[in-house]
Amino acid sequence: MEYTSLGRTGLQVSRLCLGTMNFGATTPEDECVAIMDRASHGGINFFDTANIYGRKLHVGASEEIIGRWFAAEPGRRDRTVLATKVYGSMSDVPNDGGLSARHIIAACEGSLRRLQTDWIDLYQMHHIPRATPWEEIWQAMDVLVAQGKIRYVGSSNFAGWHLGAAQEAANRRHSLGLVSEQCIYNLLVRHVELEVVPAAMAYGIGILPWAPLHGGLLGGAIRKLREGSAVRTKEGRAAKGMPANADTIEAYENLCAELGHSPADVALAWLLSRPGVTAPVLGPRSFEQLDASFASLHITLDPGVLARLDELFPPIGGGGPAPDAWTW
Repeated sequence: MEYTSLGRTGLQVSRLCLGTMNFGATTPEDECVAIMDRASHGGINFFDTANIYGRKLHVGASEEIIGRWFAAEPGRRDRTVLATKVYGSMSDVPNDGGLSARHIIAACEGSLRRLQTDWIDLYQMHHIPRATPWEEIWQAMDVLVAQGKIRYVGSSNFAGWHLGAAQEAANRRHSLGLVSEQCIYNLLVRHVELEVVPAAMAYGIGILPWAPLHGGLLGGAIRKLREGSAVRTKEGRAAKGMPANADTIEAYENLCAELGHSPADVALAWLLSRPGVTAPVLGPRSFEQLDASFASLHITLDPGVLARLDELFPPIGGGGPAPDAWTW
């Protein structure tokens, strides 16, 4: 396993991050345990969850599964860099969602209980605040840091200017501010290259791409459909994207076959090669899917292959950050 700094911090995290959105939703707990065991034994020390994950079972189910895994073996928590999120509504009760100071602090206490831990390494805002001023948000985060309940603060689904506004507000308080941004980023969805990635790199904020395989569309979808083994490709993001991208995906799978690597591994290796990326957030539904992901760490894509990928999946505009993507 390779390790790198999380953004501009001194915290070392694995180049692959274990995402747990499926825990308690589509993946039963015994398989969740097997996935976490394999991740830990393979050197993945970075786990990501959210307080609303597992909603199909009940909100907080993902955190509870992780908490029981920590409690089952002393030392697991100390070896793990743990990230969770706050924002989504935990109930229909007013103030039980969003980013008010009241909810941030109450939600953190709830996550700590479910995760059976005394601290959260990376506490992420799951979405941009719609109405709460930054001064209120950073006041609450600073309190949690001072209490030792969180170590770092991250964001998710922010625009580039949101990163700037958040960081400048933190700077005025002499706070560390954001250290990571978790955003959708893959070969098919490259919008963040315009402003989010440049802003993050300017502020020393690490990029954590979610949906690195675009819901399975970049994981050998055409072949799996032909074989009748497709699961994720028939639903969600992959199903919506397939009609418009079928020819491109087939050409991509042919390129991967030429390279001798699986489409999923090439998609992850491409993200690992991108500027500003700390670690793609994997979303395995099974032990086998996670196990296969480790091969991406050993793939180096040469300039010629990267150019062919750009031809198949063109960057927005002329490529590069805004405004160069659309102007001279």
